[in-house]
Amino acid sequence: MLQEFKDFIAKGNVMDMAVGIIIGAAFTAIVGSLVADLVNPIISLFMGGIDFSGLYVLLGSGEFTSIAAAEEAGAAVFAYGRFIMAVINFLIIAWVVFLLVKAVNRAKDAAQEPEPEVAEADPGPSELDILMEIRDALKK
Repeated sequence: MLQEFKDFIAKGNVMDMAVGIIIGAAFTAIVGSLVADLVNPIISLFMGGIDFSGLYVLLGSGEFTSIAAAEEAGAAVFAYGRFIMAVINFLIIAWVVFLLVKAVNRAKDAAQEPEPEVAEADPGPSELDILMEIRDALKK
């Protein structure tokens, strides 16, 4: 079983997947910064200065000035603004991955040279044709 596991790990696909996961984790930080530092301010501008990540509903009693203050006090909060931001992050990541895959596929297609067309050579008589000729010759 250990040898089978070693063979599985040694396959190229597993290593490719591991590299993809590592790059994906690093890419998540970049997209997180893109959303937090570039997209959120633009959305906030069009929404009248609303910061989605700070939107919440207090599920208990008390008054807090921010979601951080409510969480620090141990109050239960329904942080729907964070969910909205997670959805926006997902959509941006999905869009960027789509564009990357599209670009890679386009590059692969451009790199592949079309196979030269080979004219089909006359295959000549089939084995059955030769046997029929031999049979006919033997009949004579």
